[in-house]
Amino acid sequence: MELPAEIRSLIEGLERRIATLEARVAELERENAALRAENAALRAENADLKRRLGQDSSTSSKPPSSDGLRKKPASLREPSGKPSGGQAGHKGDTLKRVADPDRIVVHEARACRHCGAGLTLSMAQETETRQVFDLPAKLIEVTEHRRPACAGCGARTGAAFPEGVEAPAQYGERLRAAAVYLHLQQLIPEERTAETLADLFGAPSICPASVMDWVRRKAGALAPVAGRIGALAAAARVRGLDETGFRVVGKTQWLHTVATESLTLYRVSDKRGDVPNNLAGGVVVHDGFKSYGALESARHALCNAHHLRELKALIEFDHEPWAALMRDLLLDANRAVGEAKARSQTTLDPALLGRFEARFWDILREGLAFHRKLPRLPQAARGKTKRRPGENLLRRLRQFKDDVLRFLVDFDAPFTNNLAEQALRMMKVKMKISGAFRTFDAAQHFAALRSIIATARKQGWNILQTLTRDAPSLITALPA
Repeated sequence: MELPAEIRSLIEGLERRIATLEARVAELERENAALRAENAALRAENADLKRRLGQDSSTSSKPPSSDGLRKKPASLREPSGKPSGGQAGHKGDTLKRVADPDRIVVHEARACRHCGAGLTLSMAQETETRQVFDLPAKLIEVTEHRRPACAGCGARTGAAFPEGVEAPAQYGERLRAAAVYLHLQQLIPEERTAETLADLFGAPSICPASVMDWVRRKAGALAPVAGRIGALAAAARVRGLDETGFRVVGKTQWLHTVATESLTLYRVSDKRGDVPNNLAGGVVVHDGFKSYGALESARHALCNAHHLRELKALIEFDHEPWAALMRDLLLDANRAVGEAKARSQTTLDPALLGRFEARFWDILREGLAFHRKLPRLPQAARGKTKRRPGENLLRRLRQFKDDVLRFLVDFDAPFTNNLAEQALRMMKVKMKISGAFRTFDAAQHFAALRSIIATARKQGWNILQTLTRDAPSLITALPA
């Protein structure tokens, strides 16, 4: 039955209205999707700006010196629960008396203040002593070497002058070593090193050029020692690797370090990726810099201090719930290893190890699921797929899981790479004090002598005595 014209007209109007509304809905959906994408991009940009503005040394790889005068960020270290100050049983370092003082001053009294009797040294039954440690009034002594001439012909024959005594007047080995120490260990610029020697020791006529010449000579004389340190560090079972940039003659150069518990080697290169190529076997600890992956014959351990800083940033800036769980896992695992070492264990209980690994995978799955629910970030026309910092960290933790948890299965592998990072901090201090090196040779001399000084410090050697010894004796003293 044919519908009346009025109804057909009404139906057609409704159909047109529905089509219009459907088009409008589709348009609104497209607009909503665009707004969602824009909102996600703005939120990501806002989080990135907050991250950049709020980051400090505790939430990124920035050095502590970059924190400026802001309130010092909270340490990533866990509270030990111990009271501040010296602990019970701790051996103090109080200044102790010596059995053979260099000088003795006797203070005599003429009469006893109690009985009034006259006093002489022979009458004293006991002597009260006190010792004062101080610098001598004259810090430099002048030794004159004489070689008499023949009374008959005037020729100088007989004994030769000691080795190194060449000029009519010159500075001795210990004072030159002190200049090298001040310049390279305390990082005092050469001008101020000369000034310090004049002010403290009364050493006249020292110029900055003399200081640099002494550094050059000492670096050449002890070059074999630096080479031996490098060979021993390369053969060590566990070594920390790191690098930092600095300026030489207006160009960026790189200071690489190989650090162990007893050795430190510094090396200058014009490329950041010029990692040591003589490390075979053992474990290398580093921050995940891609070039270290070329060391295929060694097992790798990633620095978890870097991971903790990244996780702290994700907790504070991005509010990602999985990050706190991963942080707690890493800290719990490190604590468990420390407790096992305290019990003289060499491995972790297999059941406990399994639980830590299971927690690790569970947190990774939770984190990746969290990111899959987030709207995608707007993609650039070219380049890699853009991901949030949290997702990048999750993918890295998953890919390098064995390297992240190396400390759990190898108790010799440290939890962090602090040993190598601490070795490089002095370069940042030098840059702040002195700026760039004027020549590439000066940078090389600095690296060689700092290798020797830093190693001597770890060996417990006296630094000034180390800088006055010859290369063969230092090489012999190094641990095999």
